[in-house]
Amino acid sequence: MHIKHEKVFALYIIPLSKEKLLQMKNVIVCILLLAALTSKAQVRMGQLAPEITLPDQRDSMVSLSSFKGKIVLIDFWASWCNPCRAANPSVVRLYKKFKDKGFEVFAVSIDKRKKDWLKAIKKDKLTYTQVNDIGGWDSGIAGKYGVDQIPTSFLLDKEGSIVAVDLEGKKLEEKIKELL
Repeated sequence: MHIKHEKVFALYIIPLSKEKLLQMKNVIVCILLLAALTSKAQVRMGQLAPEITLPDQRDSMVSLSSFKGKIVLIDFWASWCNPCRAANPSVVRLYKKFKDKGFEVFAVSIDKRKKDWLKAIKKDKLTYTQVNDIGGWDSGIAGKYGVDQIPTSFLLDKEGSIVAVDLEGKKLEEKIKELL
């Protein structure tokens, strides 16, 4: 014979002074604010892409918004990232094929060492727009976009809205054609 034991939990309401309640409220608000500040923002399909303004190879500031009216692929990468480097020839091919039809690549490097970034641009023959956020994984821009791995890409329509995330190969090419 089995005997079932039930545990009874009692909820006790402890009367708190207004002062204690205010202190608890302040602690909870601080915890929520801290959580909000430390969590990464996640961009979503359909929303306008957050602005990016970073230096290019010549230290001139370039803004994403300067490409409004074009189809833009934002490509987060780094010179030390083998999958990023392996994807570069495909991006170069798409850029060459569609650049005269209103397509632009806005490549955002998270390299901490400028010379490594510049060397990779030259070696991979990247002729499209390159900017660098030397913050690495602590990059403010990568955080703004919720990027936690690379390569990561966002395809924008002519109005600057995000229409696709991490498309590759034939699917990316088809989506570009559709948007052009």
